[in-house]
Amino acid sequence: MTNRPANLPTHLQHHIGGKAVDSIGGETFEVIDPVTNEPYATAAAGQQADVDAAVAAATLAFEEGPWPRMKARERARILMRIADVVASRDAELAQYESFDSGLPITQAKGQAQRAAENFRFFADLIVAQRDDAYKVPGQQLNYVNRKPKGVAGLITPWNTPFMLESWKLAPALASGCTVVLKPAEFTPLSASLWAGIFAEAGLPDGVFNLVHGIGEDAGDALVKHPDVPLISFTGESSTGQLIFRNCAEHLKAMSMELGGKSPAVVFADADLDAAIDSTLFGVFSLNGERCTAGSRILVERAVYDEFVERYAERAKRIVVGDPSDPRTEVGALVHPEHYDKVMSYVEIGRGEGRLVAGGGRPEGLDTGNYVAPTVFADVPPTARIFQEEIFGPVVGITPFDSDEEALTLANDTRYGLAAYVWTNDLTRAHTFAQSIEAGMVWLNSHNVRDLRSPFGGVKASGLGHEGGYRSLDFYSDQQAVHITLGDVHTARFGAH
Repeated sequence: MTNRPANLPTHLQHHIGGKAVDSIGGETFEVIDPVTNEPYATAAAGQQADVDAAVAAATLAFEEGPWPRMKARERARILMRIADVVASRDAELAQYESFDSGLPITQAKGQAQRAAENFRFFADLIVAQRDDAYKVPGQQLNYVNRKPKGVAGLITPWNTPFMLESWKLAPALASGCTVVLKPAEFTPLSASLWAGIFAEAGLPDGVFNLVHGIGEDAGDALVKHPDVPLISFTGESSTGQLIFRNCAEHLKAMSMELGGKSPAVVFADADLDAAIDSTLFGVFSLNGERCTAGSRILVERAVYDEFVERYAERAKRIVVGDPSDPRTEVGALVHPEHYDKVMSYVEIGRGEGRLVAGGGRPEGLDTGNYVAPTVFADVPPTARIFQEEIFGPVVGITPFDSDEEALTLANDTRYGLAAYVWTNDLTRAHTFAQSIEAGMVWLNSHNVRDLRSPFGGVKASGLGHEGGYRSLDFYSDQQAVHITLGDVHTARFGAH
């Protein structure tokens, strides 16, 4: 039985215009925990009318409130206070996140601290930010006037929800936008804490608005709303395509971080111990429910058999169990629907590769959404488990014989989010990395990211980049202002 956090709410409300409210029509949905799959709360289920109310509150705060008009330092002070509150509540946040999503408690704790760091980072960035000016001596001065775009629609996923919400909230608020957040319906619990955190930090009412609900209702209404000029979405690629289509009518700005099927390429000259440690962590941490998971491991033939044997042996020893137990390394998948999807891929994989670890429910865990860390070897590139995003603790290993074959295999999917390359050959590392079709490449490392660097994918993995100044660019309009300093030659139409 999972450990229920103290003060667990039994009903989650929207937060609109500074007030906690239910849906106008009274609609609700049940929220379950992934260990028992039993409902522990109800949540208000947002509809068109609720999204309209949230957008109206955000619009009022943007057009008449102080937030967009504050000096950068004033906004930064509030962002820093938000970070301090989040950091001070890391134990409570981690408990909520672990309980709601099934993440192991030790990994959930890190997410709270990362969320705080996101706010600190963007607080620093807006104070240090400068914009361009261009001079034509004696003739013209041009400068960039940056201003917030308006009401930002933020749609976030159910994997590491609180941290990923902070990833969008921090730059949107730093830029002076007001926001409407629609968190994933599978994991609404930690999102419900933002309103109290923001109020404690002094964020004006109406700047942050939260609407819970099903994507087809609340999310769809937010995407289509004519008074929301930009949408930031993290989720899977087919939903991203639908959002893209629905944004077209109003020509909305879009930032989309979508699915991935990221390769980890291990050459024979790599530090095999480090590569095994990293590729295990890269696909089995966060229960495998991570967009940048290295879920295709490509290994050079000379070390392939050794790699597979050692990797499978380690995977078999990964501790699967109650997310609240500090010893747990892989917890419960987020929801029975997702569990069924992942298990269907495990069954598909039995016919496509050689099962060398896992392949079902771990012994002794008869209820809950538990999947044993599963490893398939000898996976051909035509296999569905090679091509399709599984988003769980399942990995395929494939051999290669040359750099050219490795690159072909690495690029042989519709996705292009991340890639990982393991080699001690400096020239190969750089030339190979630059040839991979991926928005981000890590050399001899798993996913360790500097917040200043761009985050985003290519192909079916995304549209646009966030991170650092690119995030501020997305939430801002950059207006070019031209000033004449001298005589301007103008053709005198109609003067003759």
